Amino acid sequence: MQAGAIKSRNVLTRAERIARLTELDRFDPEASIVGMAKVRVPKVSLKRKKKVKKEDDPKDAKKKK
Repeated sequence: MQAGAIKSRNVLTRAERIARLTELDRFDPEASIVGMAKVRVPKVSLKRKKKVKKEDDPKDAKKKK
């Protein structure tokens, strides 16, 4: 899987909007699709891993110089 394939979308398909509105009890099947309510897309933030500090090794100190 490519890194570019994982993106947050800001537009839902009609089926996704209907599913989300039915979860929220805001969907009326008899109403017109043209006036369908807007649905917020939840933002997903990925937590970054913290870098672990390595202890100073004499081997590493020689490499840096």
